[in-house]
Amino acid sequence: MLFGLFGKMTALEGKREALTANLLRAAELMKQVPGCLLYVVSTSNAEPDAVHVMEIWRDEKAHGASLSIPGVRDLIMETMPLLAGEPEGTRFTPRGGKGLDALGAA
Repeated sequence: MLFGLFGKMTALEGKREALTANLLRAAELMKQVPGCLLYVVSTSNAEPDAVHVMEIWRDEKAHGASLSIPGVRDLIMETMPLLAGEPEGTRFTPRGGKGLDALGAA
């Protein structure tokens, strides 16, 4: 069963670009992970310090396994000091819709 996450991170004032750069580095790492179908980093026009990440995985186990990829834990440790607070997140189950077939998710 597919597994998804909507994440929101709020950067310390003036640190959004550094946070975005780190999350884009994470997105590059995820390109080598077969179970990661989607990892999109976005900024918010309405919230100048917010960075959002949307992830879709083949299953929750694949997401958990991604934390053991070389470099991921180091990148997390490097990113945490850029945050103004705890990351927010919502887990979801993709059920269908335009684009899932293109991800190889069906």
